Amino acid sequence: MGHDETGKAAAAPISRYLDFTRKQWKALRANTPLLLNEEELASLRGINEQVSLLEVEEIYVPLSRLLNLHVAAVQHLYQARREFMGSPMPETVPYIIAVAGSVAVGKSTFSRVLQASLARWANHPRVDLVTTDGFLYPNRVLEERGLMKRKGFPESYDQRRLLQFLADIKAGIPVVAAPVYSHLRYDIVPDAIQEVKQPDILIIEGLNLLQSPDGDGGGASRVFVSDFFDFSIYLDTDEQTIERWYVERFLRLRDTVFRDRASYFHRYAELSETEAIETARRIWEEINLLNLRENIRPTRERAHLILEKGQDHLVARVKLRRV
Repeated sequence: MGHDETGKAAAAPISRYLDFTRKQWKALRANTPLLLNEEELASLRGINEQVSLLEVEEIYVPLSRLLNLHVAAVQHLYQARREFMGSPMPETVPYIIAVAGSVAVGKSTFSRVLQASLARWANHPRVDLVTTDGFLYPNRVLEERGLMKRKGFPESYDQRRLLQFLADIKAGIPVVAAPVYSHLRYDIVPDAIQEVKQPDILIIEGLNLLQSPDGDGGGASRVFVSDFFDFSIYLDTDEQTIERWYVERFLRLRDTVFRDRASYFHRYAELSETEAIETARRIWEEINLLNLRENIRPTRERAHLILEKGQDHLVARVKLRRV
């Protein structure tokens, strides 16, 4: 223990989290079975992240057990409130899980595998996944507002529409529509919607989900997206590692998706490897790293669970909020 300038023992830093090594977290699986097989997992992997069955067994299975217990507890509390109110209320409302973190940290793959894992539990088989990409303003609006280079920053999202979507989900509305985003076109798909029909669990994945009041004087009365979450997860690693993953993903996209003439980034398909690496690093530094530092990472400590990943994409440590 250290000492301050007066010679007194310095207080240990206060943390709201319980810290688990990978081995300790794995042990919390108890006797929960592994319900995914290799073929199912192969269909869920991302373009630059090779999640293994071992990772599912040691990280996702204990997490699915924890979330299963949480869902049951929340459903019990909801039924108690429903009985207390004595008024017409939906029998159940979706349990909402948020998955946040930087670009290229593996949110999409993580969310798909988590969705498949949770859907194997008999008491909540309907699990839907929605990404906040669909709530970005269309490119024409971003261009009008000079925000194309701020795409992914908080101001580039239709926050009102996202808030209404989540409010409708929690209100138990039978069918709620979410807009659809095309990564190929790098834009919202006009008139396309994803229908969400009262799932047992809704996973929502995005960059800036854990935003809190910004001190503008009206924050106390404002409603935030994070107000609707029952549980939140932040995927984390160091900046240098995420940059490497971003560059590696860019190179893979250059050789695959970017070659499609319909791709917004088709112009990058003919770059040499050196040019592609330089382009990816520039985009990372000018846009994604800035967003990470200004908006995303400052919200990390608001998550219920932080998964710290190593350079090999594997989760090395788990931090679970005490309350």
